[in-house]
This record gives sequence, C-alpha cells and structure tokens, in this order.
Amino acid sequence: MTELRSKLWTKDFIIVSSVNFFLTLVFYLLVVTLAVYAVDEFDASTSQAGLVTGIFIIGALIGRLFTGRIIDSVSRKRMLFIGLLFFTLSTFFYFVNYGITFLLINRLIHGIALGMAGTATGTIVARIIPPTRRGEGIGYYSMSATLATAIGPFIGLYMSQHTSFQMIFSFCLALGIISLITAFFLSVPVLDNAKKTPGVKGFKLSGFVEPKALPIAFITLAVAFCYSSVLSFISFYAIEAGLVHAVSFFFIVYAGAVLVSRPFTGRLMDKKGANMIMYPAFIILGAGMLILSSASHGFSLLLAGFLIGLGFGNMQSITQAVAVKLTPPHRMGLATSTFFIFLDAGLGFGPYLLGFIIPMTGYSTLYVIMGVVVLATSVLYYFLHGKKEKASWAAINGSSSVL
Repeated sequence: MTELRSKLWTKDFIIVSSVNFFLTLVFYLLVVTLAVYAVDEFDASTSQAGLVTGIFIIGALIGRLFTGRIIDSVSRKRMLFIGLLFFTLSTFFYFVNYGITFLLINRLIHGIALGMAGTATGTIVARIIPPTRRGEGIGYYSMSATLATAIGPFIGLYMSQHTSFQMIFSFCLALGIISLITAFFLSVPVLDNAKKTPGVKGFKLSGFVEPKALPIAFITLAVAFCYSSVLSFISFYAIEAGLVHAVSFFFIVYAGAVLVSRPFTGRLMDKKGANMIMYPAFIILGAGMLILSSASHGFSLLLAGFLIGLGFGNMQSITQAVAVKLTPPHRMGLATSTFFIFLDAGLGFGPYLLGFIIPMTGYSTLYVIMGVVVLATSVLYYFLHGKKEKASWAAINGSSSVL
C-alpha cells in the first residue's frame, strides 16, 4: 500500500507534465518568431516588436496573480480547462489580421491564459506527487519545461526559415487543441471540504501570494534576473565574440545538463534537503557566468552553457519544491503562483532593466557582474531560507548537518 502511494510515474503525472511541455513549447516558439512577424506583417517599430514579446509575460504575471488567489476555491482541474480553452482560442486569433493593436491585445490574453493554465498544472502536480518524493517529482515535472525551452526556439527558427507564419500558427494551435483534449483524461485529487479555502475577499497580500513562499521566491527572482541576461542577450554576445557557429547549440547543452542532473538532484533534496543542492548550484551558476564573460571559442561558450544549466536549471526546480513544501495543501495554489510570479518577473523585467546597463558595461562585463550577483545571492539565501533549512534537517537527523 505504501509503495502504491509513493508511485511517481502515474497517468496523471504524465498528462500534467505533457500539457506543461506543450504550453511552454508554444511560448518559446512564438518568442523567437513573433517579433519578426510584427515587423514583416505590420511594419512595426523595434519597440513595438519588443512589446509584442514582453506583453505576453505581463499577461502571464496577471494570470498567475489572480489564478493563485482563486484556484483552490474554484477547482484546480476546472481552472486548467479555463486556461487551456482561452490559450487555444487566443492561439487561433493569430490568424486574424486586424493590425498591431489587435495583435498586442491577443498576446496579452494569450499570456493571461498561459498564466492560468501554467499555475493550474504546477498546483495539480504538487498535489499528485507523493510528499516523500516531492523534490524528485517536481524535478522531473519541470524538465518538461526545460525541454521546451530548448526545442521551442529551435522549431520556431527552423519553421520561420522554411515555412510561413500561418504554418507556425497552425502548429501552435494543434498543440493547444492536443493539450485541451489530453486534460480531459486527468484525475485531480479533491481537497477535503474542511481544507478548502473560500475566495479571499479584499486585497490582502495573503490573498494574492503565499507569505511562507515569499523568502524562496525572492531568491528565485534574483537568480532569474541574472539568467535573463543569458536568455535575452546571448545571441548578441555571440555575434560580438565571433561565436555564432556555437551559440545555436548553447541551449541544447543547457537542456542536456538539466536532463542529466535533475533525476539525481531531486532525490538528493528529498533525502538531504534543499541546501545540499542550492549552495553548490550558486557556485556552479556563478562560475558559468564568469566563464561566459570570457568565452573566446566554442568550447568555453558551451561549457558555460553546461554549467549554467547545471546551476540555474536545478535551482528552478528546487526552489519550486521548497515553495510548495513550506505550504499547507490548501495553499499550494497560491504558493505555486507566488513562485512563478517571481520567476516570470525576473525573466521578464530583467532584460529591460539590464538594457540600461549594457551600453555602459558591454556584454562581457555584464556577465561578470551577473556572476558576482549570483554568488552574493547565496548569502541572501542563507538568511532567508538556508539557515532554517539547516536547523530543520539537523533536528530530524540528530546531530547530522545538511551542509
């Protein structure tokens, strides 16, 4: 009976992970194609093209903020269906050509839908994973998004070079429909009535975010901010450094590092605690940034990609697992939403803020600064969470230490 309850690879776990993969794939596929589409189709300015990409992330933040507030009172599966329905409908509206304003509005709605569906999948998976395997399970689940971050841009760039934008939109629409149909076969454990929370009235902070998840969410914000410098500017840096031939493999190596390591890091967290992963990850991510700053040939660029994947890729899943672990079951929706709000904020607003720094520093110096910030964040982590984590595991294991 215990073995049955601890089973991880269930039908529901596979369905939720698959839906998350399709959602993230569409997001990253469109990120690398829609700015070009806006310029080619609507003669958009550079700032408008950038807004076409950025407004989606703003929408995702709005969707996550309000979904986390109501998901546990509405029903997690119902919220997933609502999000997927709007996600699919807004994907269909890419075929409608009513100008740049209509495209921006649709991108905002598409982002809100992703925020709703993404928060629902993250909340559902935290519920169906056995508590004793939560770190391992969330590690595997988040690999679906990691794969999409590598495959999505590759497919988007390939299709933009060999097919029309209509074919790109058709492919994204097909993925949305598949996600919607697949979700019908999902079974979600229902919370006990006594543990359900009614819709939160008023505008209290606890109605939009989970206070217990805020400390680890701030750490997520800081490292995501640093990683956004890679996500947004690596191509420009590669051109400047003469490494264009190698940069196309950067995120493939990044994804490979995550795929190889996460099965082990998730289990290690469950057995030894988050500190066992987080402190080495800070060092590895910081080293990756510093190597990237001085990359002069393809090998060093790809080595940086491997280390950054090993560092940030595992931090992303571990911090999500910590946010959920600190929260009672009836607040998991808010905890998941809080985590992704801070993650999206770091990834979404980071490039905009760093854009003011780059003219003064250049890309190489920027990555040195980001490496130092990552290492400094490890100190912040100690005071916000690591210290408590160490004490908790020391109490569980007697005199043994997490570190």
